[in-house]
Amino acid sequence: MEDVSVSFETTLLVKDSCLCLHVQRAARALARRFDLALRPVGLTNNQFSLLMALNRPEPPTMAPVSALLALDRTTLTAALKVLERRGLVTVTPDLADRRSRLLALTPAGRTVLANALPIWKSTHEALEASLPEGNADRLRQDLAALA
Repeated sequence: MEDVSVSFETTLLVKDSCLCLHVQRAARALARRFDLALRPVGLTNNQFSLLMALNRPEPPTMAPVSALLALDRTTLTAALKVLERRGLVTVTPDLADRRSRLLALTPAGRTVLANALPIWKSTHEALEASLPEGNADRLRQDLAALA
């Protein structure tokens, strides 16, 4: 077998320039920050995002929620089961299409979400304030362009 290697200089180049690595590191740091902040209401940042995605006038089906959160159906189903066991969401058959499921917040889910929102707001405001002036909107635009 031929000895194939990548130079350490190349490793450093990738470390310093790889957009995927930088976004992953930032996402993990943000996730930890919001997980810690939301802990008093018993939510993770992913659960908060999922509850927010379900906070609609009419219960959505899985497809639009999956698309909004960029989750595959299996991952979304697993996340919903946790919240369903806690009594925060319901998953019921869609009477118009028995193959589809309607996802809805329960009254307990609405309460937890309402309690979490001020925590999210203050954490988010602090995060935006830590960015160079005016860069929060630019960051959102750049990330949207990548997604």
